[in-house]
Amino acid sequence: QVQLVESGGGLVQPGGSLRLSCASSGGSIFSYDTFLGWYRLAPGNQRELVAALIGTDTTKYADSAKGRFTSSTNSDRNTVYLQMNNLKPEDTALYDCNEDRCSDAGYYQFRWGQGTQVTVSS
Repeated sequence: QVQLVESGGGLVQPGGSLRLSCASSGGSIFSYDTFLGWYRLAPGNQRELVAALIGTDTTKYADSAKGRFTSSTNSDRNTVYLQMNNLKPEDTALYDCNEDRCSDAGYYQFRWGQGTQVTVSS
């Protein structure tokens, strides 16, 4: 279901920073057993998981994002952020957030957003 709203994308110069936000529709809280992922899709590329918050205290990043991107939630746990620093042209993509929840059979997609465009260019 499309119940997440991304914002914060835009045009930025190489080396610049952006903070993307993914807000839960209606302000509903993200479950504590979720996989909160940031993905990006660029023309000609596979959809890539760039950052994830897993459970309550685990954060993972793609190799391309390590040291530059940071994912976090607000204190109310109804918004997830992706702080993007030292942006490069190859970071240009449509970024979207995705909430997966855990079931007995494993994780399943629960909520997602429409995405926000990030363009890194001089």
